[in-house]
Amino acid sequence: MSYDFVGKILKKRRHKIVLPHIKGKLLDIGCGTNLFSKLYKGKTTGIDTHSWKNIDYVVKDSSRLDFKDKSFDTITIIAALNHFSNRKAVLKECHRLLKDNGRLIITMIPHKFGKFWHFIRKPFDEDQKIRKMKKGEVYGISIKEINSLLDQSDFHVVKRKKFMFGINNLIISMKK
Repeated sequence: MSYDFVGKILKKRRHKIVLPHIKGKLLDIGCGTNLFSKLYKGKTTGIDTHSWKNIDYVVKDSSRLDFKDKSFDTITIIAALNHFSNRKAVLKECHRLLKDNGRLIITMIPHKFGKFWHFIRKPFDEDQKIRKMKKGEVYGISIKEINSLLDQSDFHVVKRKKFMFGINNLIISMKK
């Protein structure tokens, strides 16, 4: 496996931008190798549909999780919403799992840039080399589509911030 210097820098940058917005008990959906849980000092559960190293739980479907209603103060989907073919169902599950004053935090690149970026990163990207893209996955999601998905899932956006040269988006939302 090639050493992914750029990928590590980008992952650290995403984590750095998300970390200050986390509060309480955290669920990280699409956690990959679960590195984010080591950065956050609170109670964290990392889930993914692929059996990456250090993962807390491997799940078959991220829209059907075995947790009680209102179990989490914060849910993160860091650079992973595009990997769910059933995005709206995953967001509805987030709504069920979040406490009433909880936060859903998403980071995502837009589709057009994402397609180009995934192409040039393919030789280094573990996700593309090991897990591979599945039917229904896309290379990024526009802000307009994310807003629509959040609205359909009964969330409202409370903060939006561009980062990484204005290409990536941080979206923080709460239940309506």
